[in-house]
Amino acid sequence: MLFFKKKEILLTEFFPSNFIDIHSHLLPGIDDGAKDIEQSIGLIQKMASYGIKNFITTPHVLGDVYPNSSETILKKLEEVRAALKDQGLPDIKLNAAAEYMMDEQFSALLEKDDILTLKDNYILVEMSYFSPPINLFDVLFQIQLKGYKPVLAHPERYNSYHNNFEIYYKLKKAGCLFQLNLLSLTPQYGDSVTKTADRLLKENLYDFVGTDTHHKNHLHLLKSISTKKNLKKINHLLENNLKFLK
Repeated sequence: MLFFKKKEILLTEFFPSNFIDIHSHLLPGIDDGAKDIEQSIGLIQKMASYGIKNFITTPHVLGDVYPNSSETILKKLEEVRAALKDQGLPDIKLNAAAEYMMDEQFSALLEKDDILTLKDNYILVEMSYFSPPINLFDVLFQIQLKGYKPVLAHPERYNSYHNNFEIYYKLKKAGCLFQLNLLSLTPQYGDSVTKTADRLLKENLYDFVGTDTHHKNHLHLLKSISTKKNLKKINHLLENNLKFLK
């Protein structure tokens, strides 16, 4: 029996020049990502070695669990920018938005237009993996009524939709853009998530990608995505991310 090794390529060749990661948790001590400034810098340096030097990092805004305000996030952003400068890393470009849980607190922020966008009017949003909000489509409507475009983080991870694929078409029809987690192409979240991600890719339902990096173990796993097969599947999405630099 013959065994064929996956045709791997260097990560620095996998990511296009000026690729921008639009989903990560690199600001220190405000969610379940980097715990301190040293971890923030370490994660950014490792990602830079992969060829990722442009970031819109997205800390959670999640009720009482991660009650981050725009002010808190922007203050942490300046701390990391200063540390990058001190470390002599001028080629790193770091901005910040947020990953908003679509809950009552988010609706209140939306009403006040107190939103950190990825760029222009794009908002990164998420929901419970097991119990989406009953008023989900009302929230998506309100987001667009306020002039924003919802980008749903990692739709492949919403377990309650895995056996109800039609919901993905309904979300797209409702104006929702989809962001694939690159780690969903690895064993990180389990077979069901990977299979759903593959189907969403085949159906051409994704718009963007993100690493959703929280810690160094994620970056270790990220190395395994750099195959020619994966690049063929998602190259158009990697290129789509470049629009956030324009």
